Amino acid sequence: MSLTVFPQSFAERLRAFIADSQAVMDLRRYFGIGLPPGVAAYTGSRFEHLAGGGDRLEVADRITAEDLVAVQTLSVTVPASVALDILEGPLGAGLSGLLHAIPRDIDMVEAEVSDLALGSPAARAWQLLEDQPDVGWVIAGKLLARKRPRLLPVYDKVVRCALGRPRPSFWLALHAVLREDDCALHRQLLELRQAAGLPETVSALRVCDVAVWMNHRAVGHACP
Repeated sequence: MSLTVFPQSFAERLRAFIADSQAVMDLRRYFGIGLPPGVAAYTGSRFEHLAGGGDRLEVADRITAEDLVAVQTLSVTVPASVALDILEGPLGAGLSGLLHAIPRDIDMVEAEVSDLALGSPAARAWQLLEDQPDVGWVIAGKLLARKRPRLLPVYDKVVRCALGRPRPSFWLALHAVLREDDCALHRQLLELRQAAGLPETVSALRVCDVAVWMNHRAVGHACP
């Protein structure tokens, strides 16, 4: 299997965020570990844990009301008309069929390029969501990250501002970097998770997302 080659700048930027000495403290702050009394964790700390997670076996292949609430912890809201179509209409049925074809129990680093490429069930589910009125790429990605937290990353405007828009896609760029050097970055993310005292239910991808997001927000500029 051949891997797509991406500009080194993407890999260098990503590795710099993960290697930053601030990363452990940022993760602990985000997930509410060791905080002083009266200081709350970020609402996004509940994203993967709410109601036992979106990838638990009994709900893995359908988007539930709990998933719609979970994405709100990441500061986005699925429009009511789309939410109803997901819960009760043909949109939900179509998404369920695609989710059934997306691997549930593998990390991105273990996936094949074909699991993430254009035309894959994951990409088709993302496109189906992105095409809905007032949904867009951020909400679509967060919904799918809730359903497949080990395989599909959260990618929003802050992370895009920090890491750029690699081609052909963020998914494939991240996949390639995670697999480089005998999966060194993936192992580093797991070590970072352990150092921060996070549970194993927080995926390597989520560790990556939060470390980048927290660090880049600290810069204090407005992301486009």
